[in-house]
Amino acid sequence: MAFARACSVALVGVEGVVVEVQADLEPGVAAFTLVGLPDKSLVESRDRVRAAVVNSGAEWPQRKLTVGLSPASVPKGGSGFDLAVACAVLGASERVDPRSITDLVLIGELGLDGRVRPVRGVLPAVLAAAEAGYRQVVVPEQTVGEASLVPGVSVLGVRSLRQLIAVLNDEPVPEEEPVPEGPDPMLAGLMVPGAGVGTGLATAPGEGPDLADVAGQRMARLALEVAAAGGHHLLLTGPPGAGKTMLAERLVGVLPALTRQESLEVTAVHSVAGILPPGQPLVSRPPYCAPHHSATMPSLVGGGNGLPRPGAVSLAHRGVLFLDEAPEFASKVLDALRQPLESGHVVVARSGGVVRLPARFLMVLAANPCPCGQHTAQGAGCECPPSVIRRYAARMSGPLLDRVDLRVEVEPVHRRDLLAQGGRGETSAQVAERIRTARERTAARLDGTPWTVNGEVPGHELRTRWPVAPGALAAPERDLERGLLTARGLDRVLRVAWTIADLAGRACPGPQDVELALELRTGVSRGAPLPVGARGAS
Repeated sequence: MAFARACSVALVGVEGVVVEVQADLEPGVAAFTLVGLPDKSLVESRDRVRAAVVNSGAEWPQRKLTVGLSPASVPKGGSGFDLAVACAVLGASERVDPRSITDLVLIGELGLDGRVRPVRGVLPAVLAAAEAGYRQVVVPEQTVGEASLVPGVSVLGVRSLRQLIAVLNDEPVPEEEPVPEGPDPMLAGLMVPGAGVGTGLATAPGEGPDLADVAGQRMARLALEVAAAGGHHLLLTGPPGAGKTMLAERLVGVLPALTRQESLEVTAVHSVAGILPPGQPLVSRPPYCAPHHSATMPSLVGGGNGLPRPGAVSLAHRGVLFLDEAPEFASKVLDALRQPLESGHVVVARSGGVVRLPARFLMVLAANPCPCGQHTAQGAGCECPPSVIRRYAARMSGPLLDRVDLRVEVEPVHRRDLLAQGGRGETSAQVAERIRTARERTAARLDGTPWTVNGEVPGHELRTRWPVAPGALAAPERDLERGLLTARGLDRVLRVAWTIADLAGRACPGPQDVELALELRTGVSRGAPLPVGARGAS
């Protein structure tokens, strides 16, 4: 009897579990049995691995072969186990030294010709291997940059099984043609222009769509700045052509770059989704995701056959999720956002298992005032009956809107703003610098806490640890007593007030900051003065 083992990694959501791949050869009729809770794609690896081994110049053992994947209780799927299975079989048949593969973690798909093809989820897989104490991994050559992001791990990139056999046997490594591979076209469509076409990677300030292109819209620009500085969700309402989409596409360009930890989180999600572009193993800018209004619930929050895959809310983690024509989304789909908006993650339960996916994103909703889009305060041009307008607005439920901190009416652009010569507003770079300064003030205040922006701080903490100036809450307290504001709404007004104070460089929100926050929350003008940046933006 001959026995060998190697290691690979099973992905459960964006978390990895190290799997020991054991190969056992016994006398008997030639057969290949794969056990350990594999899915269909993994069961098919028996034929891929056999053809790859033979076409790599190695002999396939003509005995009873059993390959076990341990722990057997963890669901396993995908083609990333091919390389580990092939090496375990070669070790059991002594085509390679079994001791040379015992401490290796092998990740990769095998083609029938023996070439090693890239797979999804290399970064979270290598992270799991490193946490389990493994220090040597073998991956497809195209994913070496991604795997090398994990410190303390030695990464070997190979193009073919033939090359790996030569390395394990200490023989000359043959030359092989590289295997071209791009992002997954089925998922890349979730990412739209403004964030790098088809990649989900946002451009740095000044490289993408610029805020200077937006004419007028002082209040909408202010809301955009406050949203970026404090991590507040935003609703833009207005007729078609007023600039709602323009504003949303420029939000990601004023967000600060991701920290190292945030970059690894986002890269892990995009790696599992298969949308990391070649040559860019690390996502350093906030992603921007804009699904179509026909998106289903699994495509938005995550799902699919077997173990759930990341949805749009996870692909927008640490970035922007833009839902254009929000009332056209199915009501159940919109309401599914309520839990991740509060918790920063989504838990998806399927028959194949339960997966916890990160989903801390900045949401922007854009909506027309009515189905025809022409309903305004003057009512000119709109033929929609009042009952139709009410039903249209009710498609976004009250509980969902209660989680939106900022609600702004985007008015049609005035002719003088649109045709003004030399009247361009502030650029994205100028606004981004002001946001960076405000976030530094916020970070200094929240140092030592689990929160990074004002939009994450619980209301109880704001009221007890960081109270506002005396008498500043008079207006929102009146609205609370009248039932015009919920307790959650009051907490969110406080969060926005702190962000406005941080943008203005004040140590504590005063009455004018709270009143402006309440105006941005309710959409009702209260005469609060705009900050200097907003007044000079148009």
